[in-house]
Formats: sequence, C-alpha cells, structure tokens
Amino acid sequence: MALASRFPDVEIPDVSVPEFVLAAGREKPDAPALIDGLKGDVITHGQLAAYVDRVAAALHARGLRKGDVVAMFCPNTPWYPVVFHGIAAAGCVMSPINSLYTPDEIAFQLRDSGAKILITVSPFLDRVKAAIEKSPVGEIVVMDGAEGHASLVDLLSTDAPSAQVDFHPADDLVTLPYSSGTTGLPKGVMLTHRNLVANVAQCRPLIQLGEDERIIAVLPFFHIYGLTVLMNQGLAWAGAVVTLPRFDLEDFLRTIQEHKITRAFVAPPILLALAKHPLVDAYDLSSLTSILSGAAPLDEQLALAAENRLRKGADSGVTVAQGYGMTELSPVSHTTPDLGAEPPGAARGSVPKGSVGFAVPNSECRLVDPATGEDAATGERGELWVRGPNVMKGYLNNPEATAETIDADGWLHTGDVAIVDENGCYTVVDRVKELIKYKGYQVAPAELEAVLIGHPEIADAAVIGVPEKESGEELPKAFVVRSPGSTLTQDDVIEYMAGKVAPHKKIRIVEFIEAVPKSAAGKILRKELRAAG
Repeated sequence: MALASRFPDVEIPDVSVPEFVLAAGREKPDAPALIDGLKGDVITHGQLAAYVDRVAAALHARGLRKGDVVAMFCPNTPWYPVVFHGIAAAGCVMSPINSLYTPDEIAFQLRDSGAKILITVSPFLDRVKAAIEKSPVGEIVVMDGAEGHASLVDLLSTDAPSAQVDFHPADDLVTLPYSSGTTGLPKGVMLTHRNLVANVAQCRPLIQLGEDERIIAVLPFFHIYGLTVLMNQGLAWAGAVVTLPRFDLEDFLRTIQEHKITRAFVAPPILLALAKHPLVDAYDLSSLTSILSGAAPLDEQLALAAENRLRKGADSGVTVAQGYGMTELSPVSHTTPDLGAEPPGAARGSVPKGSVGFAVPNSECRLVDPATGEDAATGERGELWVRGPNVMKGYLNNPEATAETIDADGWLHTGDVAIVDENGCYTVVDRVKELIKYKGYQVAPAELEAVLIGHPEIADAAVIGVPEKESGEELPKAFVVRSPGSTLTQDDVIEYMAGKVAPHKKIRIVEFIEAVPKSAAGKILRKELRAAG
C-alpha cells in the first residue's frame, strides 16, 4: 500500500539546477551568498551568478559539452559552489570525489566516471598526480594555482562567450556522486537536474529557510547531503552559506558565534561533541535556531542531551532533530519539520526525537516485509521503499544494480527497515543492506574485503560493522583468514589497510578465524559473524 506524503505537492520548476538555485539571489545581488568561515571572505549573490557564467564559458571554450564529466576533488570553500554551478551551467556533469580518498580510490572514480577534466587544489596535487598515472584525464585545473596548470582565476577571467545549453532537466545529468547503494562496490549515482531541483523544492515546506539565514557548511559538499541540503538549499532561498574546510570543534563553535549562524546541518559525531565537550560552554551559540542531523542514525538520548545543553547554555529555543535520505534520493526523503511547519492536522512539535519525521511532498512510501513481500501495517517493521521525483535516474553503466534497487514500478528499495506511526512519522529501526555507517559515511564491506584479499598473506576475509557504545557509530571489523604459514598480526592488517583506503574506511578491529562462514551460493553469512561478536 502506497503511503502518500502528508504534505501537499509542491511545484517543481522544469529548469536547470543553476537557474533554479541562483534565481532568488539575483533579486538581492549585494547580499552575502558564500562566506569563508575562517577568513571572512565574502562572495555576494550577484558575484556568484557572474562567476558561474564565466566558469561555464571557460569549460565550453575548452571543448566540453553537455554530458561531459568534470571531476571535483577539493574541500569546502566558498568557491566550491561557484565551480559546481559553473560545471552545471555548461551542461556538464560534476562528479565529486571524497577529499579523503587515496590515489587508488581517486583513479577508480576517474576511470569509472569517464572524467575529462579534474578540478582540485594544490594540497591535493600529490594524490592527484599518483591517481592520473593509473587513470589519465585531459586536464587538471588547480583552483589556487600550481605551475603548469590553469587556475580558477584563469577560468574566471575568460572572455569566451557565455555557454548556451538546451537543457532537458528530467534527462540531463548534473552530478555523479559515488555510493555503495545497498550493497557492493561504489557506483556512480546518476542524478538529473530535475532530481536536485525537486529535492530542494520538496524540503521547502518543512525547512523554511529565510533570506537572513546563515547556514554553517562543515559537512562536505562532495557528499550529497552537503551538496543539496547545505549548499543548494541555502543558496536557493537567498541565504548565506558559511563554509569550513573540515570539522574542528573550536573553529566550528567560533564560526557559529562570530557569524551568528542560525542553522546547522550535521552528522551525529558533531552532536556528540556539542552534548559532551567542555569547550562548548566557552562560546555563545544563542543565534542557533535549528540543528538537523542526517547521514547516520541519531540516538534519541544524544539528541535530547545536545538540545538540553544548548538551551540551557545559550538560553535559546534551538531544536535538535533528524532527517533521512540516501545519495540515490538526492538525498532527502524524510525530515523533521520546523516547529509550526508540520503537515495539516499534525500537532506542533509532534515528531518524536527518535523519528526521522515525515515524508517530503510529492513522494510516496511503502513498508514491505523483506521475507514475505507483503506491506507492513502501521507500527510494524518493513523495508522502506520510496517513489518520487528525487529518485535517481540509475547507476552509471550498471543496469543490473539499477534494477536491483529500483523496481519496475519506480519504487527505490532503500535497504533500511522502518516503522510508521498513526501520525505519519517514520522511524528507521534496522537495515537489510550490509553497509557500515561510520562518521556519516557509507562503508561497503565488499570494498574492504576486496582490498584485504589483495594482501599476499590473507587467504580470505569478511568485514562487518560493530557498534561503538558511546557514539552509536559502527566500527569496521575484519575477520581474517591467514594464508598457510603466515604470522600476520592485527597491527599488520590495520597498517596495511590504512595505506590503501580513506580514513573513514580503515579497519579498526581485527579477528583471525579459520574460515569465513558462507552460504552454498558463496555469500558471506554476516549474521553469523555478528552473532559471534
């Protein structure tokens, strides 16, 4: 049984992402759009639109056309949105690369996406050079400049004519982030202009940003959560997005205080710091009205602890809540509305702290028993299925994985188990999929297992996530079968993996076993490993 959103449908303009996101800012060109949280540098809405036009023109002058992929590998800066929207305005597809990736991981994404140009920053150049030895690209642009490479200044100073692109928003891709989906190795998630426009529009009735909002952007723009919810949502309603290159608690708190941040979109590890770290008491956070958590499950008690502490310390009415989504959903499918923005008939503040809130407008949900395929009743557990304009076009060059995730009727099978109450509030309680959630990132066991088996002294391996008590996060744990005669130690395995994968994918715990339990079909029996500890 399809459960429609309790919110009325919203209009989804049939336009490109830059046209939609930059429209409101054109009405207030002198207002700040992007602010460097550490340096204080400002890009106004008027400047943003002009810079986007020049980046698009420079890319067209290089021969890039609609559908060509441009990879972007850099941390959050006020210039990230300039480049993203410039790529999009040129009709090209931006493929964001995780700032923590190793050369091998970068090379895989460049090769798989077919990127023609890579835009990066000088501190990342060593990793980029190592990556392109394995997967060459046509050009490397170094935003802050490096000998032998074009810079962002070069792009912005072009006198090339403005790019003229005939957009078909429902079909044309705008971004190609990589996700492990519900299982397996990373796959390119094909998101269209309509997907991203729809998702910003869908969030509007629940997250009612005003023109005077200041949003702190510490979650990375290379993550779809940062790209849609922080960057595009903030700019679309003519607010100011204040960027930080990485999470440092003192910088984070100081930026909230100095820039009078009104909203923070975070992941649970940041809320853990806000709830428990003594440094929090040294800063005035009273400008905050809302903290919304996503990317990983938020413990109910942690949400309450953070909210109570901030309300007491700052004498403010800040609320702490959470939403839900995934890259394949652009990413938001459910969220907790602002106080007073509840759907018709729902009481003010009626979303329980452990809930991810209501389904966004223009969407439908089903809860399906994975064992029987039958729809679950209200209050019963079922895999969450979602259908709506924010559902991805599919996985790049992977029709089989696409068909496993999106069925013939357009339902995206999330792999997460949820319940819905009589008010239409959803709570995620478990998952079918095998992904490990660590610090808001998805970690695919299959990817880590493939790297482990590449070690000459490892005969077989399996990886699961084990809960870390205080934060509620999962730590990647490897079960390793040594090759005959091997004296491999836990430290050896941990060190080996640390050199092969990004920090959030590192193995934290190692256990040596005689054999990896598998089904007759050869599938790893992770439930047995979890039961064994």
